[in-house]
Amino acid sequence: MLPEIEFRYSFIYQEEIHLPKTKDYNRTKWEKEANKFIQKLKKEWQKHTKILGYMSSLTGLKWKENKIKCYVVMLSESGPISDPLTIPIKLKHKNKIFPLDINGYIDILTHELIHQLFLQNEKQINKYFDNIINKKYKKQPWNTRIHIPIHAIHKKIFDKFFGKKRLQKEIKNCSYYPEYKKAWGIVIKEGEDNIIKEMKETIKTNH
Repeated sequence: MLPEIEFRYSFIYQEEIHLPKTKDYNRTKWEKEANKFIQKLKKEWQKHTKILGYMSSLTGLKWKENKIKCYVVMLSESGPISDPLTIPIKLKHKNKIFPLDINGYIDILTHELIHQLFLQNEKQINKYFDNIINKKYKKQPWNTRIHIPIHAIHKKIFDKFFGKKRLQKEIKNCSYYPEYKKAWGIVIKEGEDNIIKEMKETIKTNH
């Protein structure tokens, strides 16, 4: 059974955890804008729920939770988080604000949901990392290592559901983060199919 993604805005979560120093904050206005975005987001996500099943079939991992809450925050300096699943509509970085459109939000959501699938299958994933990733890529930073299988799976999703142009945009966006960029380089060089096959075989063997 595939999980339901529940999109929600919490002014408490926004104010206590994700509120950057800004003079523009207005609780009522931000909540109204966030909920308006959520309505558009729900409609768009309904077109792409098959992604969840594809993730599972690609990896051999099963979804363990029936519902996953995705916190939609208006503005954040910390960026997307996989647990609790949190994705900002606007990201503040070095006094600049970068807004996400619906497509960009869906792409980041997909990335974080791959992390979620891993978290829900922690035992199998830990064995995979112990036996393969941490040995094969031991010279790479941890953030690069974790994103090798994440990007490999995401590339397959882009190829199947969204196309090359959107994939190239994702790779370009990741190029601003050196450890993500390294992971993409490894995926392109070694091939996403080879990485996923190795992961799937290791998980199956060690299940």
